[in-house]
Amino acid sequence: MRICVAGLWHLGVVTAACVAAAGHRVTAFDEDEAVVAGLRNGVLPVDEPGLAELVGRGLADGTLEFTDRREQALEDAELVWIAYDTPVDEDDRADVEFVLERARSIVAAADPEAVILISSQLPVGTTQLLERPSRTFAYSPENLRLGDAIAAFTRPDRIVVGVRPGADRRLIEEVLSPFSVRIEWMGVESAELVKHAINAFLALSVSFANELAGVAERVGADAAEVERGLKTESRIGPRAYLRPGSAFAGGTLARDIDYLTRIGEREGVPTLLLGAVRASNDEHRRWALRTVQSLVDPSRGLHGHVIGVWGLVYKQGTDTLRRSSAVELCRELASAGAQVKAHDSAVSAVPDELAGLFTLCPTPLDAAQDATAIVIETDWPAYRAVDPECLVSAMRTPNVLDANGFLLEALAGHDAVRYIRVGTPAA
Repeated sequence: MRICVAGLWHLGVVTAACVAAAGHRVTAFDEDEAVVAGLRNGVLPVDEPGLAELVGRGLADGTLEFTDRREQALEDAELVWIAYDTPVDEDDRADVEFVLERARSIVAAADPEAVILISSQLPVGTTQLLERPSRTFAYSPENLRLGDAIAAFTRPDRIVVGVRPGADRRLIEEVLSPFSVRIEWMGVESAELVKHAINAFLALSVSFANELAGVAERVGADAAEVERGLKTESRIGPRAYLRPGSAFAGGTLARDIDYLTRIGEREGVPTLLLGAVRASNDEHRRWALRTVQSLVDPSRGLHGHVIGVWGLVYKQGTDTLRRSSAVELCRELASAGAQVKAHDSAVSAVPDELAGLFTLCPTPLDAAQDATAIVIETDWPAYRAVDPECLVSAMRTPNVLDANGFLLEALAGHDAVRYIRVGTPAA
């Protein structure tokens, strides 16, 4: 089948590469000439494990091509897959018009018989704004996770697809069936709302676990043990998104919380719980800063202290600094007077907009030199390889803050290290 994928950032490139690998002929389109030129030469706009190899195979065997010419992308396309990543601002408000403007142009130029499948993360009701009479539209919410996107696309638990009553599903089923035999068919608006609901529920679970962890820290409990008690309850289960640790960063979860609260305001539906989730998460986001400040003389604050930050990217397995909670922590530490030293396995240079905020160090131990505390922000394997004795020798005071317990086995039992994680009292 000939398929056009429109939008070439994380979602679109993963979609195009995976669908081409399944045997379809995919022409992937984006208006950005530089992005297209890079992809033609195997240069991805965002890092994702295994994606460069998958793109390379598609280019080599001729099942995948990239273009910045809309007409070329749409020529003979039987299915047009709209997969633009929806931009968000610093307050997690999505630029929906960015996607709508491009999608409208795609729909207008596509063959009237082509099926339009939308996966961009958009508020419920958006598909209706694009629909035209006598044309099949469908909405299938994206299910990707940075660092594990190919597995999420090719081996999902199920695929949700929203269509109108009486729509011909055969073409969509042919494209999606290689990835899952379980397709959950439903109405368009229901499918759109499913995406919001999943991310809101995950955000709620993260905030709930971290609020419990805050109580555990004060009363002498261990939040990891509480987590085990919850997950062994049959009504909750072992795969529940209940683990004390970092706050969820801005982006996917925060965007859907914002979508739902705005829809609630528009429709006159109170969304008190969703507002509380955002407020709870924003409060927990300051856990590392508060904990670092508790380790120093409050009369002097962080002035004169070196704080090391291990990990800067949004998530292990990627190289993106956009919406990174680690970068925000560096800003807060620097504003509080600390000298910040940072290391990240995927970052070799400091972007211009972050120049002066921290010193980027070539090794984890360099970032730990003379530090009052180290904060673990990204779970890179290199941090587990650091010799604890060398870490103790390098630091001014061996305080290690590790929200997610990544180095628990390596450091928790070391007599000289003060190891602090979310949900346990600071020793």
